[in-house]
Amino acid sequence: MVSAPTARMAEGIASFSQDDWDRCAGHANPFVGHDFLLSLEESGSAIARAGWQPVPIVIDGADGRPAAILPAYAKSHSQGEYVFDHSWANAWQQAGGEYYPKLQIAVPFSPVPGPRVLTQDPALAPALLAAAEAVVRNNGLSSAHATFIEPAQVPLFEAAGWLIRTDRQFHWTNQGYGSFDDFLDVLASRKRKAIRKERAAAVAGLEIVHLTGAAIEERHWDAFWHFYQDTGARKWGRPYLTRQFFTLIGERMADRILLIFALRDGRPIAGALNLIGADTLYGRYWGAAEDVPFLHFELCYYQAIDAAIARGLTRVEAGAQGEHKLARGYEPVPTWSAHYIPDRNFRNAVANYLAAERAAVAEDIAMLDELTPFKRLDGR
Repeated sequence: MVSAPTARMAEGIASFSQDDWDRCAGHANPFVGHDFLLSLEESGSAIARAGWQPVPIVIDGADGRPAAILPAYAKSHSQGEYVFDHSWANAWQQAGGEYYPKLQIAVPFSPVPGPRVLTQDPALAPALLAAAEAVVRNNGLSSAHATFIEPAQVPLFEAAGWLIRTDRQFHWTNQGYGSFDDFLDVLASRKRKAIRKERAAAVAGLEIVHLTGAAIEERHWDAFWHFYQDTGARKWGRPYLTRQFFTLIGERMADRILLIFALRDGRPIAGALNLIGADTLYGRYWGAAEDVPFLHFELCYYQAIDAAIARGLTRVEAGAQGEHKLARGYEPVPTWSAHYIPDRNFRNAVANYLAAERAAVAEDIAMLDELTPFKRLDGR
């Protein structure tokens, strides 16, 4: 008789070697890699003091090395997740419960779809998710949440009985374009002209540079940190990431980073940070020291498309929200999260809410699909 796999809770990402972690995570999605997550931890960005205590859940293989991992965190708030459960927290606490801490299976501060069950052996997924459920029950937690699950892994959570939630983002898809003009050719004439006009206005008097690998220096991170602080202060009150985080990813994964700067007279006035995956360019942060019309669209959307075409990537994912992306050729796609709630009454209430929300999201995506800038069948 084969015994069931035994899971354990590890003390942070730093307790794993890079080889052990990445053997489970793979190399396609840089956000779940050891370099990125360790940099969040060691920079003080995702630690207990910031409300993100790393508590990876692990199943070891017969060789004693990790065979499956959940990138889990004990959360003392709901910030930096981009799947909003504040109303759930309020309802639970008004009923006399303590919603926090909760268990979060995610990449901190990163609304990027990707694997959340990190393993080369999907047969270990049920035991790993059962271990997460046991952590919730045994520690009196309100719930567990796996956010931005890649589509291929959603059935793993469904099979475990977790509640499924949907939302939507806007992604650009490369249909084998050889250039940006090839992409423009599939757009309606009016949209094509509008984009050309935007791009010309955005770069007037500026130089656009793409930096990756050894070309990225500390002075570039100093400039980008200034931009990031300004954007973070306006969006979240205070930036989630520390300055040290950018230095660490620059040291550890520069070849998977694309920094795009707008220069005026050789001085950076705006920048966008992208991570390069196996088939996807991931846009993450942007900021500017000057208010230049359309420059945000140029650096974050159009330059990202240019870079994806040049690198032969199939997709650009430009982050959460933003219906303004629709007019720029980014199409609506669903995103998924999964939620384990042991309290039966609370679970039933959330399940009813999610059923209505899923229908609304599907309707929203269908409506937005009709508004994409691509040519209609009549060629206009």
